[in-house]
Amino acid sequence: MENFIVSARKYRPATFDTVVGQKALIVTLKNAILTGKLAHAYLFCGPRGVGKTTCARIFAKSINCEHLTPEGEACGKCESCRAFEEQRSYNIHELDAASNNSVDDIRELIDQVRIPPQIGRYKVFIIDEVHMLSTAAFNAFLKTLEEPPRHAIFILATTERHKVLPTILSRCQVYDFTRIELSDIVEHLAKVAAKEGVTAEEAALHIIARKADGGMRDALSLFDQMVSYTQGNVTYQGVIGSLNILDYDYYFRFTDLFLEHKVSETMLLFDEVLRRGFDGGNFVTNLTAHLRDLLVSREPATLPLLEVSHDVRERYREQAQKCNERFLIHAIKLCNDCDLNYRVSKNKRLLVELTLIQLAQLTGDPDEIGSGRSPKRLKPLFQKAVATASASQPNNSKQATPTARQQAAPVPSGTNGAAPAVAASSASSLLSSGLLGKQAARPVTMIKRQSFSIRGKSVASDSNAPKDMSPTGGAATVVQPDMPDLPVSEDGVRICWKQFASALPKEESAMAGRLMIIRPSLKDGLVVNVVIDNRMVASDIRAMQPRIEGYLRRQLQNKGLSLNIVLEESQTTHRIYSRVEQYQILEKRNPVVRKLKEALDLDLS
Repeated sequence: MENFIVSARKYRPATFDTVVGQKALIVTLKNAILTGKLAHAYLFCGPRGVGKTTCARIFAKSINCEHLTPEGEACGKCESCRAFEEQRSYNIHELDAASNNSVDDIRELIDQVRIPPQIGRYKVFIIDEVHMLSTAAFNAFLKTLEEPPRHAIFILATTERHKVLPTILSRCQVYDFTRIELSDIVEHLAKVAAKEGVTAEEAALHIIARKADGGMRDALSLFDQMVSYTQGNVTYQGVIGSLNILDYDYYFRFTDLFLEHKVSETMLLFDEVLRRGFDGGNFVTNLTAHLRDLLVSREPATLPLLEVSHDVRERYREQAQKCNERFLIHAIKLCNDCDLNYRVSKNKRLLVELTLIQLAQLTGDPDEIGSGRSPKRLKPLFQKAVATASASQPNNSKQATPTARQQAAPVPSGTNGAAPAVAASSASSLLSSGLLGKQAARPVTMIKRQSFSIRGKSVASDSNAPKDMSPTGGAATVVQPDMPDLPVSEDGVRICWKQFASALPKEESAMAGRLMIIRPSLKDGLVVNVVIDNRMVASDIRAMQPRIEGYLRRQLQNKGLSLNIVLEESQTTHRIYSRVEQYQILEKRNPVVRKLKEALDLDLS
């Protein structure tokens, strides 16, 4: 049985022209060879599997070739070229710095540098993974690297340039190898498949190339693995099944469900993804990439950024026409936030499901969409149960008509659908403690609890209520004309003050902390007096004074409340007294001190 050679070794480039994806570097190296302007030290750095060591070997072979071609390639026929190909050349030395990283190894290398070449013009020393050298070895190598013999050329290769000493970098010409583009990897894999007699679908090669992440060696290794799995017929389904990759079709289905507001179907489809063994974090990452690909598919100018096969490209183009740009941008931001929070989340599945619910409701009313991180409020998710309950209630016009107090009820931000319940419970606690006064003992009408529907349709709400009643809103000064003027107590003001501070969003957490330590007082029955000893804090509170006043008026049911901010900066100055001054002060307070000083003959110096 013939020994099998992996594709990464069998199809390793032997000339500059066969190197894939590094055109600019190859042109520079070939021009240096043709003009004879060779440096004494080179540093090839870049990610794994992009051709650093391969280019170093080709470069070493070419500069010693006796019959160089006009294009700067080695002839492959002279004694130097044949000795290199047969691995018996004494002019090219390779050192693995990962296992030979001591000072003694570098000293042996320096001893070899002194010996001139027997065949050819140069002795080339290729040091792979040079960042693994110890600090002592680097320092022992510095002098030789700076002033080597005329026949010595050093080629250093590393995947971690930042670990190489700056003194080494300054002595080398640095060449940065980039990741190989996906299209170049696909083209090279297609050539290898044709030479090996393997049939491969274009979509399958795209998946392999994307999985390789810009490394040709990784791509060829995956290609060999897929050939073994599919027995020479590399198909798209076979590749995604073997590499455990979620099919493109799932992401297209998710996007269609988002556009149709089908929350329940979205959650069921996500459950299917998890049952198939796929990780939720990878799913969110790939969903974000899918939405990004839809965004670049909308315009012909950005279509080249889409790196997929031709058939998949058409599907992206068709679905991109169904999505508006606003939806895609907000959806990408939501998925990106979920991806950032996924690692630290304790309930990872719930985090992803909440993100999917928000994505399925992004295409609703534009006024209900926030800044991009999430909708201002989630649409109702359980409308069917609410509709059944409302149908069973008798048709009572008095019960169905909202009162003025219901319309003016506050809805603190950050509480979603639970805001009415929080407001009602806080109002009832104020009533029970007598903080609203004797006239506040009248029955309080509970606010209608907002319900949710899995189908994403909103329950009808009172259109007369203010749109923004929260501490974060801009309409916080809206006052209902029929709001009663109930008596207000100082304890009630302080409780509502702390409720306002605790309801502020996370981005105003610093201000919330300042408000929590302030103890407002009530003067003349309607003026909330706030004393502050810091000018900057006073300025910040004045900026949000309309929001605070509106919140207190609604909570305490008195439209005449006002906020008075008093700045009392400390005028006390502290100075350090000298010994003489301290004695003089003591002498004034107690004359006996002077007699004691004279009796003991004390000196103040």
